[in-house]
Order: sequence, then C-alpha cells, then structure tokens
Amino acid sequence: MLILGLETSCDETGVALYDASVLARGAPAADGLLAHRVHSQSDLHAAYGGVVPELASRDHVRRIVPLAREVLAQARRPIEALDAVAYTEGPGLAGALLVGAAFGHALALSRALPTIGIHHLEGHLLSPLLARPAPTFPFAALLVSGGHTQLMRVDGVGRYLLLGETQDDAAGEAFDKTATLLGLGYPGGPELAALAEQGVPRRYALPRPMLHSGDLEFSFSGLKTAVALLVREAGGAVREA
Repeated sequence: MLILGLETSCDETGVALYDASVLARGAPAADGLLAHRVHSQSDLHAAYGGVVPELASRDHVRRIVPLAREVLAQARRPIEALDAVAYTEGPGLAGALLVGAAFGHALALSRALPTIGIHHLEGHLLSPLLARPAPTFPFAALLVSGGHTQLMRVDGVGRYLLLGETQDDAAGEAFDKTATLLGLGYPGGPELAALAEQGVPRRYALPRPMLHSGDLEFSFSGLKTAVALLVREAGGAVREA
C-alpha cells in the first residue's frame, strides 16, 4: 500500500511517500520511507518574531503541490501508483491544516482513493519507529513542542497512556519566550541552545519546578518568570513574551 503523507500543521510543509507493505513483510518500518521533502517557513516569519497564521497558510498553498511532485519524482513512482492519501487533521493552525486537508481530499477524490486523517501528536509518538534500530513496544515517549509537553507510554499503534504533562506552559513555549526575553531572533530556540553550549553551568540559580512533586507532571511558567527577573536584574532589555 503506497501512501502519500501531507503535513501542514504549522510553519513547515512536509510531504512523504511511504510503502506500508514493508510492515506486512515484517521488515523494519524505516524501509517503507521511499522519499520525503520538507520546506521550512522560518525565514518568512523571522521579521515578525513568530508564526503568522495567514502567511503560513498562503505559503503552504504555494509549496504543497511542487513538493508532492518532487517526492513522487524522487521515489520514481507515478501518481497512479498511490493507494491512499494521509494528512494531518490536527492539532495545529486551522488555516494551515485546511491546506493539507483540502489538497489531500482533492487528490484522493480525483484518483478515487481513501484519505487518512492523522493526529499530529500521534505522528510524533510513532515517528521513532522509523529509527534504526526502532524501539519495541511498550516504550516511553516525551512529547515536547511549542504547545505540548506530555510523557506517554506507547503500548502499540493507537494504544497510549498519559503519564504526565505540563500544568501550565509547554516546554517549547518557555524555550521560545526565553529567547524573546533575551532579544534573540526567530526562531530563538536553536540560537538559545547554541548559547547554552557556550555558557557556564550553574552560574545562575534557576528553579526546577515540581522536581519533588511525587508525580510525573511538569511546570515551566515559574522558570520563565525567573528568567525574566534575572534578565531585568542584569540590566538587560526584557521584551514582552
């Protein structure tokens, strides 16, 4: 079964071609990935200091068809060989998601193919199966992004147990807002990580929330506030995050 996958949940347009027949043969899941392409919108949003939903949607419209053609060409497969079209149905930016869903359904309708709506976070949870070697069920997974921080137990496809999650800000949100407080460019995460590699460990005392809470929950809002106070005390210009 040859599946064209579409990802347009935020600021990256992703297209991949996957041969699911490898799973029936018992081969590694990674063998099924025939081709994939990703276009990042980082440069587009840099001037605004964050993702602008309308701009993201318009860029997905421009990129998704050329990327799909490139992926099929890279895999040397004609469009007639497709058996299904999968697309991200959420969570994500509404307009951006609509681009992938509309293109996916239009393509599927034109070829009389089934469509498969994919939960964005489930895709993240199962992506380690494409690694070599792939983890075996059950395994623990930490979902960390701008909108989510969740610790999950993955018992199988469609079988997940939430072990803990953030009680306020997501780790990625705190990371990005800390970069903003420090006046770093967008995306600030990579630049902040690079600066951390050059820093002096334990030079500043920052809180480690819920370290002794007795559960597996997270909290990052206090850490973000502590960074803001530290920057202000150091005489830096704190920008609103």
